[in-house]
Amino acid sequence: MLIDNRRSDTGLAHHDRLYRSLRTQIMHGEIEPGTALTLRGLAKKFDVSMTPAREAVRRLVAEGALTLSASGRVSTPELGPERIEELAAIRAILEPELASRALPRAHMALIERLQTINGANAEAVAKHDAIAYIRTNLEFHRTLYLRAQAPATLALTETVWLQLGPTMRTLYGRLGRTDPPPHHRMIIAALKAGDEPGLRLAVRTDVTQGLKMLAQ
Repeated sequence: MLIDNRRSDTGLAHHDRLYRSLRTQIMHGEIEPGTALTLRGLAKKFDVSMTPAREAVRRLVAEGALTLSASGRVSTPELGPERIEELAAIRAILEPELASRALPRAHMALIERLQTINGANAEAVAKHDAIAYIRTNLEFHRTLYLRAQAPATLALTETVWLQLGPTMRTLYGRLGRTDPPPHHRMIIAALKAGDEPGLRLAVRTDVTQGLKMLAQ
């Protein structure tokens, strides 16, 4: 029996495109908490068949980015205070460690890149653009953590970000923030000074403070 590899490769490409696009939307808070998604709707939106849509949803449910009810309803997570506190605690463990590992490789080019991203983050705050705020905030952290050369830890961290994406959008709306959070500047200052304890503290504070406010 011959297998049409071209058809198989096309199916994989469609699935991967849908998965990555939907994953990014969820992580950046583009989809609000509790939003129901259907395989038919996703297939139509991304112009694919039901099979790639089903596979992408399966992967995202496994990552905690989507929830699957007993009745088969698929939706973005609605997190309660206990779950938010749990995820904040995980971030407080993983992300200072990533920052610490990145510190020896934090050369001036990286610091300048972080300053540029932080400027874009401040612009998003000024424009009250929640999605841009979340996107640039995560870009800031990911850019730093990539220097840690710890892919397993970063993958775990991104899974937490993915679960929190829709909730982070809700958080931004509640805070009504007009000034960018100060902790990114503290992170940059600690990197410049080579101050590992200060860096760990700044990262831990940055990744937990807002989530704790939301959990209250």
